[in-house]
Amino acid sequence: MSPSLMPHAVCWSQDPQLIWTMVITNGITFLSYFGICLTLFYLARRTREVVRREWAFFLIGFGLFIVACGTTHLMEVVTTWVPVFSIAAWTNIVTAILSAYVAIEFFRKVRELGFGINDYAARLKNAESERAKAEDSLLAARKLEEWNRMSAVVTHEINNPLAAIGNLLFLMQVTPGITPELAGLVHQSQEEVRRIESLTRSTLGFFRQAKEPESVDLISSVEAVRFLLGPTLRQRGIEFEVSHQGDCRVFAFAVETRQVLLNLVRNAIEATERRGAKVSVNLEGKREDVRVAVADQGSGISPEVMPRLFQFGATTKGDRGNGMGLWLVKQLVARHGGRIEVESSPGEGARFTVIWPRRMPVEGAGEDIAHSEPGRKAS
Repeated sequence: MSPSLMPHAVCWSQDPQLIWTMVITNGITFLSYFGICLTLFYLARRTREVVRREWAFFLIGFGLFIVACGTTHLMEVVTTWVPVFSIAAWTNIVTAILSAYVAIEFFRKVRELGFGINDYAARLKNAESERAKAEDSLLAARKLEEWNRMSAVVTHEINNPLAAIGNLLFLMQVTPGITPELAGLVHQSQEEVRRIESLTRSTLGFFRQAKEPESVDLISSVEAVRFLLGPTLRQRGIEFEVSHQGDCRVFAFAVETRQVLLNLVRNAIEATERRGAKVSVNLEGKREDVRVAVADQGSGISPEVMPRLFQFGATTKGDRGNGMGLWLVKQLVARHGGRIEVESSPGEGARFTVIWPRRMPVEGAGEDIAHSEPGRKAS
């Protein structure tokens, strides 16, 4: 030991209790720094696949700086009784070098670090928005499933009293002494009962979902929609025109093709207020897909409505709309790997074109909604 140097304990001899206060606090500080260093090394190793190399070096350098700082506190404990001040001096030199490295690197990366934090915050906000959209989509899918189940139950239950009414009408018809006028009314009633039975059977089949995709003739789907919306067309005095070219069969879920067409045609009818106007459906079979265009002669779509035309819950019909019609169309078409395009000008009607692929993709396809001039009322 150099005769000019002595242990720190000599300086603390007047108050020995402070020696142990200093030893314990410096020991805890060293262990804490060492633990932080190990944590940073572990973090750099676990995130090496996503953290860039320069940031990994920064983490390692910062960890070494932390442990060097902790070592200076350890040397305070050692030199309390052993005056190895040369080792303590080199410890301070190493700590100073690492401190300078960390300070310089931190200054160099502060802008990139700030950008990364802001970018992470933005992506976190977007993730919350996407989660909310996913929850809305799940809710809508559940509503759709309940509606389909309810329609099947109601259709089935309607057939029971219709059968009873039909039997009563038959008994009235074969009753002796029935007047011709009454017989005519009974016959007319029987025709109406048969029409309702046919409608309910069609509705039940319309909403029955197959477990697997199947070959679907879109022309037949359009005719099923025509049958269901026939009373509405007659009541409004609207002409319904269907034209087709080529093979219009696709491999899909039949009920979903009908739901898409039902929503589009019903929207076109509701947008057409003038009696004698026309709603048309044109089907064109191409090599890879079938183009289905539904056009009306309504008032067209306003520019304010178009940006949210396919959003869940968006409606311009007030109490008459539920905001699910066109949203559902978009989801079902996208599920089959297709897309939907819109063309409209205010006062000139609207035209929705569904590009329906021949076969469903193995995995979900992305959605592609092309907008032209803004448009008509959404469901």
